[in-house]
Amino acid sequence: MVSLMEKHANHLEQLVEERTRQLNKEKEKTDRILYRLLPPPVAELSNNMVEAEEFEEVTIFFSDIVGFTKLCSNSTPLEVVDFLNSLYVAFDEIITRFDVYKVETIGDAYMVVSGCPVLNSIQHAAEIASMALDLMSHMTVFRIRHRPEDQLQLRIGINTASTQNIRTYYARQNLGSYTQVFTANLSLIIFQLGGFFLEERGQVKLKRRGMVTTYWLLGKEGFNKPLQKPAPDIFEPVSETLDVYYAS
Repeated sequence: MVSLMEKHANHLEQLVEERTRQLNKEKEKTDRILYRLLPPPVAELSNNMVEAEEFEEVTIFFSDIVGFTKLCSNSTPLEVVDFLNSLYVAFDEIITRFDVYKVETIGDAYMVVSGCPVLNSIQHAAEIASMALDLMSHMTVFRIRHRPEDQLQLRIGINTASTQNIRTYYARQNLGSYTQVFTANLSLIIFQLGGFFLEERGQVKLKRRGMVTTYWLLGKEGFNKPLQKPAPDIFEPVSETLDVYYAS
Protein backbone atom coordinates (compact mmCIF):
# COMPACT_ATOMS: atom_id res chain seq x y z
CA MET A 1 0.00 0.00 0.00
CA VAL A 2 2.80 2.39 0.99
CA SER A 3 4.69 1.45 -2.16
CA LEU A 4 1.67 2.27 -4.34
CA MET A 5 1.26 5.65 -2.64
CA GLU A 6 4.96 6.44 -3.19
CA LYS A 7 4.67 5.51 -6.87
CA HIS A 8 1.58 7.68 -7.19
CA ALA A 9 3.34 10.58 -5.45
CA ASN A 10 6.38 10.22 -7.72
CA HIS A 11 4.13 10.14 -10.77
CA LEU A 12 2.39 13.33 -9.64
CA GLU A 13 5.76 15.05 -9.07
CA GLN A 14 6.91 14.09 -12.55
CA LEU A 15 3.62 15.28 -14.00
CA VAL A 16 3.90 18.62 -12.20
CA GLU A 17 7.51 19.05 -13.38
CA GLU A 18 6.52 18.28 -16.98
CA ARG A 19 3.58 20.70 -16.87
CA THR A 20 5.83 23.36 -15.33
CA ARG A 21 8.39 22.91 -18.13
CA GLN A 22 5.64 23.21 -20.74
CA LEU A 23 4.28 26.33 -19.03
CA ASN A 24 7.74 27.93 -18.93
CA LYS A 25 8.27 27.15 -22.63
CA GLU A 26 4.96 28.79 -23.53
CA LYS A 27 5.82 31.79 -21.36
CA GLU A 28 9.17 32.13 -23.15
CA LYS A 29 7.39 32.06 -26.52
CA THR A 30 4.90 34.68 -25.35
CA ASP A 31 7.67 36.89 -23.96
CA ARG A 32 9.64 36.67 -27.23
CA ILE A 33 6.59 37.78 -29.20
CA LEU A 34 5.83 40.54 -26.68
CA TYR A 35 9.38 41.92 -26.80
CA ARG A 36 9.25 41.96 -30.60
CA LEU A 37 6.04 43.97 -30.57
CA LEU A 38 6.82 46.38 -27.71
CA PRO A 39 9.86 48.30 -26.47
CA PRO A 40 11.55 46.35 -23.62
CA PRO A 41 10.67 48.94 -20.91
CA VAL A 42 7.01 48.70 -21.92
CA ALA A 43 7.04 44.91 -22.27
CA GLU A 44 8.43 44.61 -18.74
CA LEU A 45 5.32 46.40 -17.48
CA SER A 46 2.95 44.13 -19.40
CA ASN A 47 1.24 42.92 -16.21
CA ASN A 48 0.68 46.46 -14.95
CA MET A 49 -1.20 49.51 -16.14
CA VAL A 50 0.90 51.31 -18.76
CA GLU A 51 0.15 55.00 -19.17
CA ALA A 52 0.72 56.71 -22.50
CA GLU A 53 3.67 59.10 -22.46
CA GLU A 54 4.53 62.12 -24.53
CA PHE A 55 8.18 62.70 -25.37
CA GLU A 56 8.98 66.32 -26.14
CA GLU A 57 11.88 65.53 -28.43
CA VAL A 58 12.81 62.34 -30.29
CA THR A 59 14.47 61.66 -33.63
CA ILE A 60 12.63 59.53 -36.17
CA PHE A 61 14.17 57.62 -39.08
CA PHE A 62 12.11 56.43 -42.04
CA SER A 63 13.48 54.69 -45.13
CA ASP A 64 12.28 52.91 -48.22
CA ILE A 65 13.84 51.36 -51.31
CA VAL A 66 14.10 53.35 -54.54
CA GLY A 67 12.32 51.52 -57.37
CA PHE A 68 10.82 48.91 -55.06
CA THR A 69 7.57 48.60 -57.05
CA LYS A 70 9.45 47.98 -60.30
CA LEU A 71 11.70 45.45 -58.60
CA CYS A 72 8.66 43.59 -57.27
CA SER A 73 7.06 43.49 -60.71
CA ASN A 74 10.15 41.70 -62.04
CA SER A 75 10.39 39.23 -59.15
CA THR A 76 8.31 36.39 -57.77
CA PRO A 77 6.59 36.89 -54.38
CA LEU A 78 9.01 34.41 -52.80
CA GLU A 79 12.02 36.29 -54.21
CA VAL A 80 10.69 39.58 -52.80
CA VAL A 81 10.16 38.05 -49.35
CA ASP A 82 13.62 36.48 -49.47
CA PHE A 83 15.52 39.65 -50.34
CA LEU A 84 13.54 41.83 -47.89
CA ASN A 85 14.18 39.30 -45.14
CA SER A 86 17.91 39.27 -45.95
CA LEU A 87 18.05 43.07 -45.98
CA TYR A 88 16.14 43.64 -42.76
CA VAL A 89 17.90 40.88 -40.85
CA ALA A 90 21.11 42.80 -41.63
CA PHE A 91 19.46 46.12 -40.68
CA ASP A 92 18.21 44.64 -37.39
CA GLU A 93 21.75 43.58 -36.53
CA ILE A 94 23.22 46.98 -37.41
CA ILE A 95 20.78 49.02 -35.32
CA THR A 96 21.63 47.01 -32.18
CA ARG A 97 24.88 49.01 -32.10
CA PHE A 98 22.93 52.20 -31.37
CA ASP A 99 20.52 53.55 -28.75
CA VAL A 100 17.47 53.20 -30.99
CA TYR A 101 14.20 51.27 -31.16
CA LYS A 102 12.73 49.78 -34.34
CA VAL A 103 9.09 50.81 -34.54
CA GLU A 104 7.98 48.78 -37.54
CA THR A 105 8.67 47.44 -41.02
CA ILE A 106 5.92 47.52 -43.63
CA GLY A 107 6.87 46.24 -47.06
CA ASP A 108 10.05 48.12 -47.95
CA ALA A 109 9.50 50.77 -45.26
CA TYR A 110 11.73 50.72 -42.16
CA MET A 111 10.97 53.00 -39.20
CA VAL A 112 13.27 53.59 -36.22
CA VAL A 113 13.17 56.07 -33.31
CA SER A 114 15.66 57.25 -30.70
CA GLY A 115 14.89 59.18 -27.52
CA CYS A 116 11.92 57.04 -26.52
CA PRO A 117 10.82 55.06 -24.62
CA VAL A 118 14.18 55.65 -22.88
CA LEU A 119 15.30 59.28 -22.74
CA ASN A 120 18.86 60.05 -23.87
CA SER A 121 19.06 63.86 -23.72
CA ILE A 122 19.86 65.26 -27.21
CA GLN A 123 21.95 62.22 -28.11
CA HIS A 124 18.99 60.79 -30.09
CA ALA A 125 19.88 62.89 -33.15
CA ALA A 126 23.46 61.60 -33.21
CA GLU A 127 22.33 58.00 -32.66
CA ILE A 128 19.95 58.11 -35.62
CA ALA A 129 22.41 59.98 -37.85
CA SER A 130 25.21 57.51 -37.07
CA MET A 131 22.86 54.59 -37.62
CA ALA A 132 21.75 56.04 -40.96
CA LEU A 133 25.36 56.25 -42.14
CA ASP A 134 25.96 52.61 -41.24
CA LEU A 135 22.79 51.53 -43.04
CA MET A 136 23.76 53.50 -46.14
CA SER A 137 27.22 51.95 -46.03
CA HIS A 138 25.71 48.47 -45.87
CA MET A 139 23.82 49.18 -49.10
CA THR A 140 27.16 49.30 -50.95
CA VAL A 141 27.79 45.60 -50.24
CA PHE A 142 24.26 44.20 -50.12
CA ARG A 143 23.26 42.15 -53.13
CA ILE A 144 19.86 40.80 -54.14
CA ARG A 145 20.23 37.05 -54.42
CA HIS A 146 18.08 36.65 -57.53
CA ARG A 147 19.27 39.91 -59.18
CA PRO A 148 22.94 40.29 -58.16
CA GLU A 149 23.58 42.84 -60.91
CA ASP A 150 21.11 45.32 -59.35
CA GLN A 151 22.30 47.78 -56.69
CA LEU A 152 19.63 48.68 -54.15
CA GLN A 153 19.37 52.36 -53.25
CA LEU A 154 17.98 53.51 -49.92
CA ARG A 155 15.89 56.66 -49.56
CA ILE A 156 15.94 58.10 -46.05
CA GLY A 157 14.10 60.83 -44.16
CA ILE A 158 14.97 61.96 -40.63
CA ASN A 159 13.44 64.54 -38.31
CA THR A 160 13.41 65.56 -34.67
CA ALA A 161 10.13 66.52 -33.01
CA SER A 162 7.59 65.64 -30.34
CA THR A 163 5.85 62.25 -30.26
CA GLN A 164 2.47 63.82 -29.49
CA ASN A 165 1.34 63.70 -33.10
CA ILE A 166 3.69 61.79 -35.37
CA ARG A 167 2.84 62.03 -39.02
CA THR A 168 4.92 60.28 -41.66
CA TYR A 169 4.43 60.96 -45.32
CA TYR A 170 5.77 58.97 -48.21
CA ALA A 171 8.05 60.97 -50.50
CA ARG A 172 6.21 60.37 -53.77
CA GLN A 173 8.59 62.40 -55.88
CA ASN A 174 11.87 60.72 -56.80
CA LEU A 175 14.48 62.70 -54.86
CA GLY A 176 17.49 60.88 -56.28
CA SER A 177 19.24 57.62 -55.50
CA TYR A 178 18.93 58.29 -51.79
CA THR A 179 17.83 61.15 -49.58
CA GLN A 180 19.04 62.15 -46.16
CA VAL A 181 16.65 64.94 -45.26
CA PHE A 182 17.13 67.09 -42.17
CA THR A 183 14.84 69.83 -40.97
CA ALA A 184 16.35 72.91 -39.37
CA ASN A 185 15.41 71.57 -35.94
CA LEU A 186 17.44 68.38 -36.36
CA SER A 187 20.38 70.09 -38.00
CA LEU A 188 20.58 72.50 -35.06
CA ILE A 189 21.02 69.57 -32.65
CA ILE A 190 23.57 67.96 -34.96
CA PHE A 191 25.54 71.21 -35.08
CA GLN A 192 25.45 71.40 -31.28
CA LEU A 193 26.75 67.84 -30.97
CA GLY A 194 29.42 68.41 -33.61
CA GLY A 195 31.33 65.91 -35.71
CA PHE A 196 28.78 65.49 -38.51
CA PHE A 197 29.15 66.83 -42.06
CA LEU A 198 26.00 68.35 -43.55
CA GLU A 199 25.32 70.12 -46.82
CA GLU A 200 22.29 72.35 -47.28
CA ARG A 201 19.85 70.87 -49.76
CA GLY A 202 17.62 73.90 -50.06
CA GLN A 203 14.11 74.96 -49.17
CA VAL A 204 11.35 72.37 -49.25
CA LYS A 205 7.69 73.13 -48.67
CA LEU A 206 6.13 70.65 -46.26
CA LYS A 207 2.41 70.22 -45.93
CA ARG A 208 1.16 72.04 -42.81
CA ARG A 209 4.70 73.24 -42.08
CA GLY A 210 5.53 75.72 -44.80
CA MET A 211 9.08 76.23 -46.11
CA VAL A 212 11.78 74.32 -44.25
CA THR A 213 15.53 74.21 -44.89
CA THR A 214 16.75 70.63 -45.35
CA TYR A 215 20.22 69.10 -45.40
CA TRP A 216 22.09 66.11 -46.79
CA LEU A 217 24.06 64.03 -44.34
CA LEU A 218 27.49 63.47 -45.91
CA GLY A 219 29.35 61.73 -43.09
CA LYS A 220 30.96 62.29 -39.71
CA GLU A 221 34.40 62.54 -38.18
CA GLY A 222 36.11 59.16 -37.95
CA PHE A 223 33.61 57.47 -40.29
CA ASN A 224 35.61 55.91 -43.12
CA LYS A 225 33.15 53.38 -44.52
CA PRO A 226 32.00 53.70 -48.16
CA LEU A 227 28.60 55.29 -48.71
CA GLN A 228 26.03 55.03 -51.46
CA LYS A 229 26.85 57.23 -54.43
CA PRO A 230 24.18 59.89 -55.01
CA ALA A 231 22.73 60.67 -58.41
CA PRO A 232 24.62 63.45 -60.30
CA ASP A 233 21.96 66.06 -59.53
CA ILE A 234 21.18 64.95 -55.99
CA PHE A 235 22.48 68.15 -54.40
CA GLU A 236 20.45 70.48 -56.59
CA PRO A 237 18.13 72.57 -54.37
CA VAL A 238 14.45 72.08 -55.10
CA SER A 239 11.47 74.20 -54.26
CA GLU A 240 8.58 71.91 -55.14
CA THR A 241 6.03 70.89 -52.55
CA LEU A 242 6.88 67.42 -51.24
CA ASP A 243 5.14 64.93 -49.02
CA VAL A 244 8.29 64.13 -47.07
CA TYR A 245 8.68 62.35 -43.77
CA TYR A 246 8.21 64.57 -40.76
CA ALA A 247 6.91 64.52 -37.24
CA SER A 248 4.98 67.26 -35.52
